[in-house]
Amino acid sequence: MRRVVSNTSPLTNLAAIGQLHLLQALFGQIDIAQAVWDELNADGRSWPGRDEVARSTWIRRQAPKNRALIRALQRDLDPGESESIALAVELGTDLILLDEQDGRRLAQQQGLKPMGVVGVLLLSKQRSMLQTVRPCLDALRTDAGFWLSDSVYRLALQKAGESP
Repeated sequence: MRRVVSNTSPLTNLAAIGQLHLLQALFGQIDIAQAVWDELNADGRSWPGRDEVARSTWIRRQAPKNRALIRALQRDLDPGESESIALAVELGTDLILLDEQDGRRLAQQQGLKPMGVVGVLLLSKQRSMLQTVRPCLDALRTDAGFWLSDSVYRLALQKAGESP
């Protein structure tokens, strides 16, 4: 299995719809930056996925060391995205889980392949871990409060072989 770094959004959104286990099933192990852990505990709240991450044995937390890269990325990104990209570069992984458009663009500039929560769901269906993605996409919108445009929703259903 390939080494994968995740930002906060895939963790919280998959947890909010009861599908966090897909990450372990797909990738075995996930690395997260310290800033991601900090975001899961922000504002004294327990965000979706926080408890699962805290007790999981398959999610490893570590602080990236390349402070110069983190500072450069923080001009455009939040700490979680910046540290996630820096950690993925340091670990030599090619896949990073993140949803935000600016983060995806900057990750690609660093030679990384970004995959968002919708991509995780599509890959899970492709590998027969999900029978359908529509209920998960609907739950992302209604339960997780995840913004998903109608065009991305239709495209995801099309890629999953489910009629829009």
